[in-house]
Amino acid sequence: MKAAINLLVFVVVLALAVGALFYTQQRRLFFPAPSDYPQTVPGFRLVHSLTDDGLRLTAFYRPAAPGKKTILFFHGNGDNMLGAIEATRGPAAAGHGLMLVEYRGYGGNPGKPSEAGLYSDGEAAMRWLGQAGVPSREIVVVGNSIGSGPATEMARRHKVAALVLLSGLSDLPSVVRSQAAFIPRWLVRDRFDNAAKLAQVEAPVFLMHGASDTLVKPDNLDRLVRARRDATVARVAGVGHELAYTAGAQAILAKWIDALP
Repeated sequence: MKAAINLLVFVVVLALAVGALFYTQQRRLFFPAPSDYPQTVPGFRLVHSLTDDGLRLTAFYRPAAPGKKTILFFHGNGDNMLGAIEATRGPAAAGHGLMLVEYRGYGGNPGKPSEAGLYSDGEAAMRWLGQAGVPSREIVVVGNSIGSGPATEMARRHKVAALVLLSGLSDLPSVVRSQAAFIPRWLVRDRFDNAAKLAQVEAPVFLMHGASDTLVKPDNLDRLVRARRDATVARVAGVGHELAYTAGAQAILAKWIDALP
């Protein structure tokens, strides 16, 4: 009996220790900012936006051709500006403008990333575009993977032309539990509850997901579709979480944006 009690105590203490470690260190897992980042990219202008909490953030911008939309792009958690450029080659080739957001704590930017922080970074980018003469009605907000969080929040807050989620999260706790079922939902500090917000987005919504995605699994798409029944949906067969970087997905995205009024 004593051995069983000692084992139970050990298991409880271990679980508490693991839980405490996850709770305090999870943002290092969720936001693994790459150490390398570009300073100049041909065809883009390096610009700076100012957040409400006083951070000066870098971004890359190229204006839209006449009659084309401007894409406000939020990249995935382990990506950087070079990846964002690769993920937007299709719309760029079609003449659409690009504002590639770089988060706090990424790309040499000050600050530490968090859900609230990424929302503030998105607001700073929206404000910069407005000051540059780009009205919100001409902005298509696109979010890849965890970038679907700030993308959805910006589309909820502003009257934009459209919202596009690529490999989008229904919510972060669901993604975490799909990879580690032993972690309770309440232990995940950042929520990115996109499914709860989609009904509040006035603009058209396009949801694209790889049918073979093993990181943000396709059941995330199912929950997003249930939350927004009128969304345009594309399930791309044979593609995983690399969806945004594939030529096929970019062609679909560019065609859909071109068809917007």
